[in-house]
Amino acid sequence: MNATALADTSDPVLPGHALAGAAASVTDRLDRPLRDLRLSVIDQCNFRCTYCMPREVFGAHYQFLRASERLSFAQMMKIVRAFVALGVEKIRITGGEPLLRRGLESFIERLASLTSLRGQPLDIALTTNGSLLATRARALRDAGLRRVTVSLDALDQSIFRRMSDADIAVTRILDGIEHASAVGLAPVKVNAVIERGVNDCQILPLVRHFRETEVAVRFIEYMDVGGATGWSKSTVLTAREMRAIVESEYPLVATDSDNGAATSVTYRHADGKGEVGFIASISEPFCGECSRARVSADGQLYTCLFATQGTDLKPWLGDVVPTARLIDAIHTRWNTRDDRYSELHAERRRTGTGKSYPTVRMSLVGG
Repeated sequence: MNATALADTSDPVLPGHALAGAAASVTDRLDRPLRDLRLSVIDQCNFRCTYCMPREVFGAHYQFLRASERLSFAQMMKIVRAFVALGVEKIRITGGEPLLRRGLESFIERLASLTSLRGQPLDIALTTNGSLLATRARALRDAGLRRVTVSLDALDQSIFRRMSDADIAVTRILDGIEHASAVGLAPVKVNAVIERGVNDCQILPLVRHFRETEVAVRFIEYMDVGGATGWSKSTVLTAREMRAIVESEYPLVATDSDNGAATSVTYRHADGKGEVGFIASISEPFCGECSRARVSADGQLYTCLFATQGTDLKPWLGDVVPTARLIDAIHTRWNTRDDRYSELHAERRRTGTGKSYPTVRMSLVGG
């Protein structure tokens, strides 16, 4: 896709000095700032992970978004510019599987041409299942992608097949990770969703495989998000339990971190050979520090991963609509945000009431 097709034909974003005051005040009702945008470019995926897109729901006849229903890259550029004008400096490209979206490298190149209000390049990252990464890693890096996170729930082929429900070899994912590291996408992170009794036996093998590399492994509690139709409290292996499994073989030391909005609590190996992280969305919710907005492939703004509905941004994406109006719409929505689903629902889970309502599907809004 050429640059002309990606160009935002709407009016330019207001100068930085005119927006500086507004950006400083972009906080929600719980005084949480807007710092990160997770942008889904497609809702389709070539995996059918049981916790995200189970095949019994997302089968051969499931109606994904048509190409005409997805945002164009020009519309996405307008959205990104608006978020950048409000102070966002980190953009994570998600899906579905984002590498299924044609022209992604050209889009990333356009993103890389933007600067934050502080005049710095944007921090552009991507989350992928890794199946297409080996052949795309260099082009993605050359386009301006800085970091990549690869989902990998098991090294054992049979367990990986059970989790992903895809006829793809684990070695293909590992090859993608190696290529990403080799071309300088750093840091490369591996995310593993751990389901009790299914792939918890893969925690130590994953740690062993990556611990003497530059790849950081992060273990995620099995969450009751959209798509996790089989979720129950009994399937959750907590971060504390996962850490104990790692430390049964490899002592860990807590790392110093000043990023209160980080989703992962990170530890380094006591011998200095790598890092391990744990994301405790269920047992230790971190809603109070959440600074992330999500925009789905069809232009809905979600202010929580567990949201039930979004705010449609498409009315502000037309060529004749000033970008300032889109900025105002996002600003207003963030100012009214009070989401803290995980914190509230943690109490319901403790009392055994379970999942209280359906959430937006993961493949549409990304993780």
